Amino acid sequence: MRKRKPSTTVDHEQESPVEDSEADVRQAGSEGADGLGGPDQQHSMKPFGRMGVMSKMRRMASWLLVVYVCIPFIVKLCPSIQAKLIFLNFGTQFLLRCGEMLRTNRENGLTPRLAPPTQPSSIFMETQGPGDHRVQLYKVLSSLGYHVVTFDYRGWGDSDGSPSEVGMTSDALFMYDWLKARRNKGPLYIWGHSLGTGVATNLVRWLCDRGSPPDALILESPFTNIQEEARCHPFSMVYRHLPGFDWFFLDTISANNIRFASDDNVNHISCPVLILHAEDDAVVPFHLGKKLYNMAASSKSLSGHKVQFVPFSSSLAYKHKFIYRSPQLPRILSEWFVKRREHKECRPQRRSTKTSSSPRCTASPSPPSLVSVQFWASD
Repeated sequence: MRKRKPSTTVDHEQESPVEDSEADVRQAGSEGADGLGGPDQQHSMKPFGRMGVMSKMRRMASWLLVVYVCIPFIVKLCPSIQAKLIFLNFGTQFLLRCGEMLRTNRENGLTPRLAPPTQPSSIFMETQGPGDHRVQLYKVLSSLGYHVVTFDYRGWGDSDGSPSEVGMTSDALFMYDWLKARRNKGPLYIWGHSLGTGVATNLVRWLCDRGSPPDALILESPFTNIQEEARCHPFSMVYRHLPGFDWFFLDTISANNIRFASDDNVNHISCPVLILHAEDDAVVPFHLGKKLYNMAASSKSLSGHKVQFVPFSSSLAYKHKFIYRSPQLPRILSEWFVKRREHKECRPQRRSTKTSSSPRCTASPSPPSLVSVQFWASD
Protein backbone atom coordinates (compact mmCIF):
# COMPACT_ATOMS: atom_id res chain seq x y z
CA MET A 1 0.00 0.00 0.00
CA ARG A 2 1.47 3.34 -1.10
CA LYS A 3 1.91 6.18 1.39
CA ARG A 4 0.35 9.49 0.46
CA LYS A 5 2.59 12.55 0.68
CA PRO A 6 1.25 15.66 2.41
CA SER A 7 0.30 18.27 -0.11
CA THR A 8 2.33 21.42 0.27
CA THR A 9 0.33 23.06 -2.46
CA VAL A 10 -2.88 22.94 -0.50
CA ASP A 11 -1.17 24.40 2.52
CA HIS A 12 0.29 27.15 0.39
CA GLU A 13 -3.09 27.87 -1.17
CA GLN A 14 -4.74 28.00 2.26
CA GLU A 15 -2.16 30.45 3.57
CA SER A 16 -2.33 32.79 0.58
CA PRO A 17 -5.66 34.47 1.50
CA VAL A 18 -4.24 35.33 4.92
CA GLU A 19 -1.14 36.77 3.38
CA ASP A 20 -3.23 38.71 0.89
CA SER A 21 -5.33 40.09 3.74
CA GLU A 22 -2.24 41.17 5.66
CA ALA A 23 -0.88 42.80 2.51
CA ASP A 24 -4.12 44.71 2.02
CA VAL A 25 -3.99 45.97 5.59
CA ARG A 26 -0.40 47.10 5.17
CA GLN A 27 -1.27 48.83 1.90
CA ALA A 28 -4.27 50.61 3.47
CA GLY A 29 -2.08 51.69 6.37
CA SER A 30 0.52 53.11 4.04
CA GLU A 31 -2.15 54.97 2.07
CA GLY A 32 -3.63 56.34 5.28
CA ALA A 33 -0.23 57.53 6.37
CA ASP A 34 0.23 59.24 3.05
CA GLY A 35 -3.01 61.27 3.36
CA LEU A 36 -6.24 59.44 4.13
CA GLY A 37 -6.87 57.78 0.87
CA GLY A 38 -4.86 60.00 -1.42
CA PRO A 39 -5.49 63.40 -2.93
CA ASP A 40 -8.65 62.44 -4.78
CA GLN A 41 -10.39 61.09 -1.68
CA GLN A 42 -9.19 64.04 0.43
CA HIS A 43 -10.58 66.51 -2.11
CA SER A 44 -13.95 64.74 -2.17
CA MET A 45 -14.29 64.95 1.66
CA LYS A 46 -13.80 68.77 1.91
CA PRO A 47 -17.32 69.71 0.65
CA PHE A 48 -18.85 67.34 3.19
CA GLY A 49 -16.92 69.08 6.03
CA ARG A 50 -18.02 72.53 4.87
CA MET A 51 -21.61 71.35 4.54
CA GLY A 52 -21.51 70.10 8.16
CA VAL A 53 -20.38 73.49 9.48
CA MET A 54 -22.95 75.36 7.41
CA SER A 55 -25.68 73.04 8.63
CA LYS A 56 -24.77 73.74 12.24
CA MET A 57 -24.72 77.48 11.62
CA ARG A 58 -28.14 77.34 9.95
CA ARG A 59 -29.58 75.42 12.90
CA MET A 60 -28.10 77.92 15.34
CA ALA A 61 -29.48 80.85 13.35
CA SER A 62 -32.90 79.21 13.31
CA TRP A 63 -32.89 78.82 17.09
CA LEU A 64 -31.81 82.43 17.58
CA LEU A 65 -34.62 83.59 15.31
CA VAL A 66 -37.14 81.55 17.29
CA VAL A 67 -35.90 83.07 20.58
CA TYR A 68 -35.89 86.58 19.07
CA VAL A 69 -39.51 86.22 17.96
CA CYS A 70 -40.70 84.56 21.18
CA ILE A 71 -39.27 87.09 23.67
CA PRO A 72 -41.71 89.94 22.81
CA PHE A 73 -44.69 87.59 23.19
CA ILE A 74 -43.37 86.24 26.49
CA VAL A 75 -42.91 89.78 27.84
CA LYS A 76 -46.38 90.75 26.66
CA LEU A 77 -48.03 87.71 28.21
CA CYS A 78 -46.03 87.96 31.48
CA PRO A 79 -45.80 91.66 32.44
CA SER A 80 -44.03 90.77 35.68
CA ILE A 81 -40.94 89.94 33.60
CA GLN A 82 -40.86 93.51 32.33
CA ALA A 83 -41.16 94.85 35.88
CA LYS A 84 -38.25 92.63 36.95
CA LEU A 85 -36.12 93.94 34.10
CA ILE A 86 -36.83 97.52 35.20
CA PHE A 87 -36.23 97.14 38.93
CA LEU A 88 -33.48 94.46 38.85
CA ASN A 89 -33.88 94.07 42.61
CA PHE A 90 -30.99 91.72 43.09
CA GLY A 91 -27.30 92.31 43.54
CA THR A 92 -24.42 92.45 45.97
CA GLN A 93 -24.36 94.05 49.40
CA PHE A 94 -21.49 96.30 50.41
CA LEU A 95 -20.71 97.31 53.98
CA LEU A 96 -19.11 100.56 54.98
CA ARG A 97 -17.66 100.81 58.46
CA CYS A 98 -19.50 103.39 60.52
CA GLY A 99 -21.01 103.85 63.95
CA GLU A 100 -23.65 101.79 65.62
CA MET A 101 -26.45 100.84 63.21
CA LEU A 102 -30.00 101.84 63.85
CA ARG A 103 -32.90 99.86 62.52
CA THR A 104 -36.51 100.85 62.12
CA ASN A 105 -39.35 98.58 61.07
CA ARG A 106 -42.56 99.27 59.26
CA GLU A 107 -45.66 97.25 58.67
CA ASN A 108 -44.78 96.77 55.01
CA GLY A 109 -41.36 95.35 55.90
CA LEU A 110 -39.15 98.36 55.17
CA THR A 111 -35.91 97.92 57.09
CA PRO A 112 -33.55 100.85 56.63
CA ARG A 113 -30.21 100.93 58.40
CA LEU A 114 -29.08 104.35 59.48
CA ALA A 115 -25.88 105.73 60.89
CA PRO A 116 -26.47 107.92 63.95
CA PRO A 117 -26.96 111.57 62.90
CA THR A 118 -23.94 112.56 65.02
CA GLN A 119 -21.49 110.74 62.75
CA PRO A 120 -20.83 112.00 59.21
CA SER A 121 -20.40 108.59 57.60
CA SER A 122 -22.02 106.45 54.97
CA ILE A 123 -23.87 103.32 55.96
CA PHE A 124 -24.76 99.76 54.98
CA MET A 125 -26.43 99.60 51.59
CA GLU A 126 -27.84 97.31 48.94
CA THR A 127 -26.41 97.97 45.52
CA GLN A 128 -26.69 96.47 42.07
CA GLY A 129 -24.03 94.76 40.00
CA PRO A 130 -20.40 93.91 40.63
CA GLY A 131 -19.23 97.49 41.30
CA ASP A 132 -19.33 99.52 44.48
CA HIS A 133 -19.84 102.90 42.83
CA ARG A 134 -22.50 103.90 45.34
CA VAL A 135 -20.14 103.22 48.22
CA GLN A 136 -17.52 105.41 46.58
CA LEU A 137 -20.04 108.23 46.13
CA TYR A 138 -20.99 108.02 49.80
CA LYS A 139 -17.32 108.27 50.70
CA VAL A 140 -17.05 111.47 48.66
CA LEU A 141 -20.08 112.97 50.40
CA SER A 142 -18.80 111.89 53.81
CA SER A 143 -15.38 113.43 53.12
CA LEU A 144 -17.14 116.75 52.55
CA GLY A 145 -18.74 116.51 56.00
CA TYR A 146 -22.22 115.46 54.94
CA HIS A 147 -24.23 112.85 56.77
CA VAL A 148 -25.51 110.17 54.37
CA VAL A 149 -28.73 108.29 54.99
CA THR A 150 -29.72 105.43 52.71
CA PHE A 151 -32.00 102.41 52.95
CA ASP A 152 -33.33 99.31 51.21
CA TYR A 153 -36.57 99.74 49.31
CA ARG A 154 -39.18 97.03 49.67
CA GLY A 155 -37.97 94.04 47.72
CA TRP A 156 -34.28 95.00 48.05
CA GLY A 157 -31.77 93.76 50.58
CA ASP A 158 -33.44 92.87 53.90
CA SER A 159 -36.71 94.67 53.11
CA ASP A 160 -39.73 92.48 52.48
CA GLY A 161 -42.26 92.78 49.68
CA SER A 162 -41.88 93.42 45.97
CA PRO A 163 -40.96 96.72 44.32
CA SER A 164 -43.39 99.05 42.61
CA GLU A 165 -43.33 102.74 41.78
CA VAL A 166 -46.03 103.62 44.29
CA GLY A 167 -44.45 101.44 46.99
CA MET A 168 -40.95 102.83 46.48
CA THR A 169 -42.22 106.42 46.60
CA SER A 170 -44.15 105.60 49.76
CA ASP A 171 -41.00 104.10 51.30
CA ALA A 172 -39.02 107.24 50.42
CA LEU A 173 -41.67 109.48 51.98
CA PHE A 174 -41.72 107.35 55.12
CA MET A 175 -37.94 107.64 55.44
CA TYR A 176 -38.01 111.39 54.83
CA ASP A 177 -40.63 111.96 57.51
CA TRP A 178 -38.82 109.59 59.89
CA LEU A 179 -35.60 111.54 59.45
CA LYS A 180 -37.24 114.96 59.53
CA ALA A 181 -38.95 114.13 62.84
CA ARG A 182 -35.57 113.29 64.39
CA ARG A 183 -33.74 116.26 62.96
CA ASN A 184 -35.14 119.58 64.13
CA LYS A 185 -32.90 121.88 62.13
CA GLY A 186 -30.34 121.87 59.37
CA PRO A 187 -30.80 121.50 55.61
CA LEU A 188 -31.97 118.24 54.13
CA TYR A 189 -31.11 117.37 50.52
CA ILE A 190 -32.43 114.55 48.34
CA TRP A 191 -30.12 112.74 45.93
CA GLY A 192 -31.26 110.27 43.29
CA HIS A 193 -29.30 108.27 40.73
CA SER A 194 -30.55 106.51 37.58
CA LEU A 195 -33.92 104.90 38.31
CA GLY A 196 -33.74 106.57 41.72
CA THR A 197 -34.12 109.96 40.03
CA GLY A 198 -37.68 108.94 39.19
CA VAL A 199 -38.32 108.07 42.84
CA ALA A 200 -36.66 111.31 43.97
CA THR A 201 -38.79 113.54 41.71
CA ASN A 202 -41.92 111.66 42.79
CA LEU A 203 -41.00 112.27 46.42
CA VAL A 204 -40.14 115.95 45.97
CA ARG A 205 -43.35 116.56 44.06
CA TRP A 206 -45.26 114.97 46.93
CA LEU A 207 -43.41 117.13 49.47
CA CYS A 208 -43.97 120.31 47.47
CA ASP A 209 -47.67 119.57 47.07
CA ARG A 210 -48.05 119.36 50.84
CA GLY A 211 -46.06 122.56 51.37
CA SER A 212 -42.80 121.16 52.81
CA PRO A 213 -40.22 121.04 49.99
CA PRO A 214 -36.67 119.84 50.73
CA ASP A 215 -33.73 122.22 50.64
CA ALA A 216 -32.53 120.93 47.26
CA LEU A 217 -32.78 118.04 44.80
CA ILE A 218 -29.74 116.48 43.13
CA LEU A 219 -30.31 114.21 40.13
CA GLU A 220 -27.45 112.07 38.83
CA SER A 221 -27.92 110.55 35.36
CA PRO A 222 -31.66 111.27 35.18
CA PHE A 223 -34.18 110.50 32.44
CA THR A 224 -37.44 112.16 31.41
CA ASN A 225 -39.81 109.22 31.87
CA ILE A 226 -39.50 105.46 31.96
CA GLN A 227 -40.93 104.90 28.47
CA GLU A 228 -38.39 107.16 26.79
CA GLU A 229 -35.64 105.54 28.85
CA ALA A 230 -36.84 102.05 27.86
CA ARG A 231 -36.75 103.02 24.20
CA CYS A 232 -33.14 104.23 24.52
CA HIS A 233 -31.85 101.49 26.82
CA PRO A 234 -29.21 99.14 25.36
CA PHE A 235 -31.44 96.13 26.10
CA SER A 236 -34.00 97.42 23.60
CA MET A 237 -31.49 97.96 20.82
CA VAL A 238 -32.40 94.75 18.97
CA TYR A 239 -36.14 95.43 19.21
CA ARG A 240 -36.68 99.19 19.02
CA HIS A 241 -37.12 99.07 15.22
CA LEU A 242 -39.36 96.02 15.37
CA PRO A 243 -42.97 96.71 14.27
CA GLY A 244 -45.15 96.74 17.35
CA PHE A 245 -42.32 97.66 19.74
CA ASP A 246 -44.57 100.05 21.68
CA TRP A 247 -47.34 97.45 21.98
CA PHE A 248 -45.02 94.66 23.06
CA PHE A 249 -42.78 96.54 25.48
CA LEU A 250 -43.88 100.10 26.32
CA ASP A 251 -47.55 99.26 26.82
CA THR A 252 -46.44 96.45 29.11
CA ILE A 253 -44.60 98.99 31.28
CA SER A 254 -47.82 101.02 31.55
CA ALA A 255 -49.71 97.84 32.43
CA ASN A 256 -47.37 97.48 35.43
CA ASN A 257 -48.33 101.02 36.50
CA ILE A 258 -44.74 102.22 36.09
CA ARG A 259 -44.26 105.78 34.85
CA PHE A 260 -41.49 107.59 36.75
CA ALA A 261 -42.51 110.76 34.91
CA SER A 262 -39.82 113.22 35.98
CA ASP A 263 -40.67 115.45 33.02
CA ASP A 264 -44.13 115.96 34.53
CA ASN A 265 -42.88 116.17 38.11
CA VAL A 266 -40.60 119.15 37.43
CA ASN A 267 -43.73 121.21 36.75
CA HIS A 268 -44.75 120.68 40.39
CA ILE A 269 -41.37 121.03 42.12
CA SER A 270 -40.41 124.23 43.93
CA CYS A 271 -36.84 123.80 45.23
CA PRO A 272 -33.33 124.17 43.75
CA VAL A 273 -32.34 121.40 41.33
CA LEU A 274 -28.86 120.22 40.37
CA ILE A 275 -28.45 117.75 37.48
CA LEU A 276 -25.24 115.79 36.84
CA HIS A 277 -24.82 113.76 33.64
CA ALA A 278 -21.93 112.22 31.69
CA GLU A 279 -21.92 112.62 27.94
CA ASP A 280 -20.87 108.99 27.38
CA ASP A 281 -23.67 107.50 29.46
CA ALA A 282 -24.99 104.54 27.44
CA VAL A 283 -27.62 103.38 29.98
CA VAL A 284 -29.42 106.72 30.35
CA PRO A 285 -28.43 108.74 27.27
CA PHE A 286 -27.09 112.23 27.82
CA HIS A 287 -29.79 113.85 25.72
CA LEU A 288 -32.49 112.64 28.14
CA GLY A 289 -30.81 114.41 31.05
CA LYS A 290 -30.38 117.56 28.96
CA LYS A 291 -34.01 117.40 27.89
CA LEU A 292 -35.14 117.13 31.51
CA TYR A 293 -32.99 120.15 32.40
CA ASN A 294 -34.58 122.23 29.63
CA MET A 295 -38.02 121.30 30.93
CA ALA A 296 -37.05 122.17 34.50
CA ALA A 297 -35.46 125.46 33.47
CA SER A 298 -38.69 126.55 31.78
CA SER A 299 -41.00 125.27 34.53
CA LYS A 300 -43.15 127.92 36.21
CA SER A 301 -42.98 126.14 39.55
CA LEU A 302 -39.17 126.37 39.47
CA SER A 303 -39.04 130.06 38.56
CA GLY A 304 -37.07 131.80 41.27
CA HIS A 305 -35.15 128.63 42.10
CA LYS A 306 -31.72 127.76 40.81
CA VAL A 307 -31.70 125.00 38.20
CA GLN A 308 -28.19 123.96 37.15
CA PHE A 309 -26.94 121.36 34.69
CA VAL A 310 -23.36 120.05 34.96
CA PRO A 311 -22.17 117.91 32.02
CA PHE A 312 -19.10 115.69 32.14
CA SER A 313 -17.13 115.23 28.93
CA SER A 314 -17.11 111.82 27.28
CA SER A 315 -13.30 111.97 27.27
CA LEU A 316 -13.43 111.44 31.05
CA ALA A 317 -15.16 108.05 30.58
CA TYR A 318 -17.45 108.45 33.62
CA LYS A 319 -20.30 106.72 31.75
CA HIS A 320 -23.39 105.88 33.84
CA LYS A 321 -22.07 105.44 37.35
CA PHE A 322 -18.56 106.83 37.73
CA ILE A 323 -19.18 110.56 38.14
CA TYR A 324 -17.90 110.19 41.71
CA ARG A 325 -14.41 109.86 40.19
CA SER A 326 -14.44 113.47 39.04
CA PRO A 327 -11.92 115.55 41.00
CA GLN A 328 -14.23 118.52 40.38
CA LEU A 329 -17.24 116.90 42.05
CA PRO A 330 -16.39 118.02 45.63
CA ARG A 331 -15.97 121.60 44.43
CA ILE A 332 -19.22 121.50 42.44
CA LEU A 333 -21.18 120.17 45.41
CA SER A 334 -19.56 122.49 47.93
CA GLU A 335 -20.25 125.58 45.85
CA TRP A 336 -23.80 124.44 45.20
CA PHE A 337 -24.64 123.78 48.85
CA VAL A 338 -22.92 126.96 50.08
CA LYS A 339 -24.88 129.08 47.61
CA ARG A 340 -28.11 127.40 48.70
CA ARG A 341 -27.39 128.17 52.35
CA GLU A 342 -26.40 131.75 51.62
CA HIS A 343 -29.54 132.28 49.55
CA LYS A 344 -31.67 130.91 52.36
CA GLU A 345 -29.94 132.94 55.05
CA CYS A 346 -30.20 136.21 53.09
CA ARG A 347 -33.46 137.94 53.99
CA PRO A 348 -34.57 141.54 53.38
CA GLN A 349 -34.69 143.56 56.62
CA ARG A 350 -37.55 145.84 57.56
CA ARG A 351 -37.21 149.55 56.87
CA SER A 352 -35.86 151.47 59.81
CA THR A 353 -34.53 154.99 60.35
CA LYS A 354 -31.48 153.55 62.06
CA THR A 355 -30.61 150.77 59.65
CA SER A 356 -30.27 150.38 55.93
CA SER A 357 -33.19 148.96 53.96
CA SER A 358 -30.93 146.84 51.75
CA PRO A 359 -30.92 143.05 52.17
CA ARG A 360 -28.44 141.71 54.65
CA CYS A 361 -27.02 138.21 55.01
CA THR A 362 -26.53 136.83 58.48
CA ALA A 363 -23.86 134.18 58.46
CA SER A 364 -24.09 131.28 60.84
CA PRO A 365 -21.37 131.10 63.50
CA SER A 366 -20.53 127.61 62.22
CA PRO A 367 -21.55 125.65 59.13
CA PRO A 368 -24.82 123.76 59.69
CA SER A 369 -24.77 120.01 59.78
CA LEU A 370 -25.89 118.69 56.42
CA VAL A 371 -27.71 115.48 55.72
CA SER A 372 -27.82 113.99 52.26
CA VAL A 373 -30.60 111.47 51.82
CA GLN A 374 -29.64 109.06 49.05
CA PHE A 375 -32.74 107.63 47.40
CA TRP A 376 -31.82 105.22 44.65
CA ALA A 377 -32.90 102.17 42.80
CA SER A 378 -30.83 99.46 40.90
CA ASP A 379 -29.46 100.41 37.41
